[in-house]
Amino acid sequence: MGFQVGDKIIYPNQGVGEIRGVCSRCVGGQDHNFYLVELISSQSTVMVPVANVNNVGMRKLCSEAQVKSLFEILASDCTEPDPDWKTRYKINLEKMNSGEVCEVARVLKNLFLLSFRKSLSFREKKMFDRARQLVVSEIATVRRQEFDEALEQVEEILTVSYRQAGSNGASPVAD
Repeated sequence: MGFQVGDKIIYPNQGVGEIRGVCSRCVGGQDHNFYLVELISSQSTVMVPVANVNNVGMRKLCSEAQVKSLFEILASDCTEPDPDWKTRYKINLEKMNSGEVCEVARVLKNLFLLSFRKSLSFREKKMFDRARQLVVSEIATVRRQEFDEALEQVEEILTVSYRQAGSNGASPVAD
């Protein structure tokens, strides 16, 4: 998968970035090509080896159709999460590290709804904040919206999902 200068990308667990250039460096006596990626949220630049793009999970932004799928995930029915926070955290961490926005959206929904049932641990609260930032920033970038506008949409969908779960007699917790 080749990227061009100016392409917006997703760098797993870091969020939206932009390819600012391609450079060559000698590492271990061999020349390697690197993408220079500016991460939007931190305004920092990382060098990603071109040959290692698939291994690190760097990908293009999702499509508008995938954004619609994200909203469907956020609005979908709820199921009971693992009651053991360590197991739940490990599962959520794997989803976060996958770089797949739909998996990150599932983590966001799970932790959002779980937060109404009980206080999230410090680690889960951090993960919730990170998942929200990753999902909302990708939606905002794809739809060319302000972050706050996309955040409002996501929170509205999650709130409606929570209320529906409670009104159906179901336990308001996501999968």
